[in-house]
Amino acid sequence: MRTVTATAVTAAAALAAGAASVAVGRLAGDAALKASPGRPLPTEPRLTVHGTAAGQVTLTRHLAALRPGTYGLAGDGSHAVVGPVLATAPHSADTVVRRLERLTHGTLSAGDAVWLTPNLYVGNPATLGLEHADVDVPGELGALPAWFVPGARRTWVIAVHGLGTTREHALNLTGFLHRRRFPVLALSYRGDPGAPRSPDGLNHLGETEWRDLDAAMRYAVRYGAERIVLLGWSTGATMALRAAARSGLRDLVSGLVLDSPVLDWQATLRALASARHTPGALLPLAVRAAEGRAGLNAGTADGAADRAWPAVPTLVFHGPGDKVAPWEASRRFAARRPALVTLHPVPHAPHAAMWNPDPAAYEEALRRFLTPLM
Repeated sequence: MRTVTATAVTAAAALAAGAASVAVGRLAGDAALKASPGRPLPTEPRLTVHGTAAGQVTLTRHLAALRPGTYGLAGDGSHAVVGPVLATAPHSADTVVRRLERLTHGTLSAGDAVWLTPNLYVGNPATLGLEHADVDVPGELGALPAWFVPGARRTWVIAVHGLGTTREHALNLTGFLHRRRFPVLALSYRGDPGAPRSPDGLNHLGETEWRDLDAAMRYAVRYGAERIVLLGWSTGATMALRAAARSGLRDLVSGLVLDSPVLDWQATLRALASARHTPGALLPLAVRAAEGRAGLNAGTADGAADRAWPAVPTLVFHGPGDKVAPWEASRRFAARRPALVTLHPVPHAPHAAMWNPDPAAYEEALRRFLTPLM
């Protein structure tokens, strides 16, 4: 009887441990599958405001706070723009001082928790002084809100954001594109504020969302586009690849611009789960659980793209500082297609923020790429 009891207890403990592991795996996978638009990914550290002065903000000393370039500084109810580190400004050993370019809204007070974001602008294209229209793109799940900024050219740029951001991310480049007379359509897709939810409430890392981008392509053609450039960040870049390969309008795609593309689902799922402090032994379970729930095929997205590669010029911005989508996948991606793909490396930039360290250099590379596609 004791043997039977001990065996039952052991079996029950094993089942409980297994159930707990599955639960932890699902929770860890939520870092990617339930990433909230406009909220920081778990890889982005929280910083503390230690004080402000005229044109300055003092933050917790962290590698993130030392990033070169210009970033948004977001908090709960606040947004500011910070420029370079002011190395000569007085500070303690555990703080860093950056130039405070502007306070967009809210306040910055000592003790506030904030994080760096690639978004320099909030609101809509009117923030940039641009005329625009709020339009609804008919999607398979319902109306998709978008901003349309008119331009004289027949080549439209459709911009699509990625994990942890919203269509506001496209505002960083909207002014640049408008000055070159491109019509710009900045899309919200399933799961975004104001857009329909996906049926299961999950992000699918571009595998279903690309159909919303396909809907935007059809909208563009309906209103005069003769050619289309797809511009995507993060999983938005994955959506661009999928749409350029699968859309019935793929022959109208004249170019792709991919910033920090998610080309390896498993690496991205592992990175986000690990950032939630998932034990290493459970990371494979977290990846499998996320893939199963989202209906992702095991393997890498760039491998899938190889089997249906859109043969159009492609510009990839990526760098080794990306902790979400490892840039080795972009390097392999570019090396396999040197005649089509140009890789523009950007050091010291986090995920989907390749523009922020040096906007002028980014925009010059983009100008050179877009000129023959106009």
